[in-house]
Amino acid sequence: MPQQGGQRVAFVKSVGLEEASSSVLNLKVLSSVFSYADCKADKSLPIKSTVMSVPPDLHQQYLQACQNLSQPENPFIARVLQEADKSDNMKWTKGITLKIAGNNHLVPVQRVTDEDLQVLAFVLRSSIFVTGLDLRYNVLTDVGAKHMATFLQGTQCLIAIATALTQNKSVKAINLNRPLLYSQEEETTVHVASMLKNNSSLVELHLCKHEIKSFGVERLCEALYENCSLRYLDLSCNRITRDDVKFLGELLKRNQTLEILDLNSNRIEDDGAVYLSEALALYNRTFQVLSVVSNNISGKGLVALSQAMKTNMELSYIYIWGNKFDDATCMAFSELIQTGRLKPACTDVEPYEVDGYVYLAELSHGLKKHYYWTPSCGEVTNKAANASLAVGAVLEYL
Repeated sequence: MPQQGGQRVAFVKSVGLEEASSSVLNLKVLSSVFSYADCKADKSLPIKSTVMSVPPDLHQQYLQACQNLSQPENPFIARVLQEADKSDNMKWTKGITLKIAGNNHLVPVQRVTDEDLQVLAFVLRSSIFVTGLDLRYNVLTDVGAKHMATFLQGTQCLIAIATALTQNKSVKAINLNRPLLYSQEEETTVHVASMLKNNSSLVELHLCKHEIKSFGVERLCEALYENCSLRYLDLSCNRITRDDVKFLGELLKRNQTLEILDLNSNRIEDDGAVYLSEALALYNRTFQVLSVVSNNISGKGLVALSQAMKTNMELSYIYIWGNKFDDATCMAFSELIQTGRLKPACTDVEPYEVDGYVYLAELSHGLKKHYYWTPSCGEVTNKAANASLAVGAVLEYL
């Protein structure tokens, strides 16, 4: 939910199943929460059309669902829902986590089965007040997992979020990484692009692992021609190739707002790196941070990027580890670092010399190495490992 005072978007609690599924439940809940927050912030949006005016009677809905689906009532679920109905968090729309863990020793427990989960999912699909679901230590099988996957419906959740954000004026950053998508048509990316054309407040957007390809990249770039607020775009771990980067190169020529672009773990290769370097060297003077880690780039593309840094003095951070370093690459980045053009804390490589030859070693630096967690030892607030948090021009909007 969006927080006041410049805080990043905080995700709500998630399902106690597999990690991949939990992330999508966050999206489902967030889509409803954002809609409600939008209505409170924007008086022109009718709250009644977005959320129910009073909290639902979950227990009564559960009993009705059991009857409709011809399933027996699970007394443990019924008890939890009755307690939820009495919760102040439900009354004041703060949200509540349903703790239906099968190892509860405080009350009699009838462990949840696949059939029980089917009924529960039917009840919760229209509830925006339930923001967490703990299903640990139950007797669920693959059938139950399918019921949960149907309930989560990643595509619909993302479209709902994109729709809610279209007129939102309060959310500054949102992480939509790793959704469970059931289609290769990129319709979710199209909806996100449509949102970006109209949203004038979003500063940071993460779209990691969205299966974005050429069509999706083109739609996003077209939208960002008109967007004057987004500073940080994360497209890591998608299916972006060298031809797709033509759209990003054109974007960097025309967009003077974007400051951070994460293309980590795509496949832009030398041609893609050259497209980016040309845009950055000749046209863009506001862009600051580029990550092309693990993109199958060899010497030609990497040297082109190093040359762009000599021309574009605003480009201050660059991450290149996981590509194919040749002698020319090692010499080029060694020169950037030794001359002071590229600060050691602003890249993920460090030059060293053996028998007269220069090589590059990896440093634990990056855009978000410790973005969602803190290390068990060492410095917690390591700016070099979380460069995206150190770019003041982005932080001032959060």
